[in-house]
Amino acid sequence: MVKLSVIVPFYNVQQYAPDTLRSLRANAREDFEFILVDDCSRDETPDILARAERELPGAVVVRHETNGGLATARNTGLDRARGEYLTFLDGDDWLAPGHYARLLSSIEELGCDFVRTDHVQCTARARSVHRVPHGLRGVVMDPREAILPADRSTSVDYAYAWAGMYHRRLADQGLLHFTDGLRTAEDRPWIWRLHREAKSFAAVGLLGVFYRRGVSSSLTQIGDVRQLDFIRAFDQVVRETAGDRDADRLLPKAVRTYCAIISHHLGSVERFEPPVARKLKSLSAAALKRMPQAVLDDALDSMDVQRATRLRRLRRRPVSAEAAA
Repeated sequence: MVKLSVIVPFYNVQQYAPDTLRSLRANAREDFEFILVDDCSRDETPDILARAERELPGAVVVRHETNGGLATARNTGLDRARGEYLTFLDGDDWLAPGHYARLLSSIEELGCDFVRTDHVQCTARARSVHRVPHGLRGVVMDPREAILPADRSTSVDYAYAWAGMYHRRLADQGLLHFTDGLRTAEDRPWIWRLHREAKSFAAVGLLGVFYRRGVSSSLTQIGDVRQLDFIRAFDQVVRETAGDRDADRLLPKAVRTYCAIISHHLGSVERFEPPVARKLKSLSAAALKRMPQAVLDDALDSMDVQRATRLRRLRRRPVSAEAAA
């Protein structure tokens, strides 16, 4: 039986894929499988993965004929996964040797639906440790209780699918798949649903994932229209949270987070191509009008003056029928 399935999407990462694959080899075990999803790469990545399929124990390569984005590639991997436990890695990141065995031992000992882990962020030569924003370590609890408070960073804001491990029962319940076609912020509806609907989780203090920032091909570095998918992602978060049994408690957190992300993008609008910047403003204004207005009022009142002023100004902006749709 396969104990662990590791799902790794790759897209045009020929410079980084060898490091990723070497780190997977240092985590290989006879009961682990590595599902390597080539999301229609146009560089040398397919050749690198073909070699890995021969040389990496447990490797299976799946190829997309068209590029679908990270969410869709992860879903492809989930559909092929056979493991009792599942986890993710991105094709330009890497792992410490033996990390998965240690993480697997933790989740088995704790007996919970999923665990979240710390990680090391790598930007050029700089390294910094990023912790799960959850104070209790190694303590199993209801993930719903780790969503709040609304005005502080919590576990639901730590939206990295690869920073954890998940029991198969979550996939069987439909909680691990991502929204197909989302090109950015794909982890946000996913992590919110996980925290609302899973039964148990724990944060563990294991450092073993090295997250590479500043990659030129990453969407976080590209100011094109795909970045605007964060609006679709957060619309989904707000819509699904509004239907939750604890909507009155949880919606302030969802709306406040959405507002903070909109403000963040507006604050660096110069990195977008001019037509995309205009579309960002119009779509964001429409998004503010779709939010529950009383909840939005409270969210803006709770924010610092600079962000609140920026968003109130945007809220007054006329919205076209196309943007509002």
